[in-house]
Amino acid sequence: MGNQIILWRHGQTEWNVANKFQGHTDIPLNEVGKFQASHAAPIIAAMDPTMIIASDLVRAQSTAHELVKLTGLEVLTDPRLRETNCGNWEGLTGDEIRKVDLANLREWSMGGDNPAGTVGERRSEVGARGVAAITEALAGKENQRLVVATHGGTSRTIIGSFLDLPIPYWSRVGGLSNAQWSILEESPKGWLLVEHNAGSIPEPVYGEESGAVIPDSVR
Repeated sequence: MGNQIILWRHGQTEWNVANKFQGHTDIPLNEVGKFQASHAAPIIAAMDPTMIIASDLVRAQSTAHELVKLTGLEVLTDPRLRETNCGNWEGLTGDEIRKVDLANLREWSMGGDNPAGTVGERRSEVGARGVAAITEALAGKENQRLVVATHGGTSRTIIGSFLDLPIPYWSRVGGLSNAQWSILEESPKGWLLVEHNAGSIPEPVYGEESGAVIPDSVR
């Protein structure tokens, strides 16, 4: 086989449930999130991963370490796998942002490459740093099954980048639920998305930054 990338979103946080933009804010898993991570880890462990890399934010680290308990693999921490820096939107709910920054939120939600929260990151920037982290981890290696413990928004930019999709189409990749995963696989045709938003228990997609359904007020 060629290399595989398992993009694993962290478990649920209280800010996910409240639909607050988390971004770089270091929010821990709630009790549901801890259960989700511990429930998903044996399934991913059964895929025989060979490497684990993770965002340095605690919600991703806690999720990754559930897999460490089962595999004994070391986690390589890389801050380039963080969620999007959401600038002035961090800590606010989607409804709160719509009251003060509707135009920017509308453009961003519909796939624009404008900076999140005015002073935050562009999608293109997030995708570039995420792809760089993964590319470096896989450099010179073959037949690896790399688990990337990261975030919903970051995962979508990584998928869009590896599939060579135009940036406006990245938002058409469906959201990734908490503790669920997507798999990219290397092939002679390039990278393929062979599994998306997979998991043993169907979960809602919380958080607009991670691809939740866009409210009519933003359309």
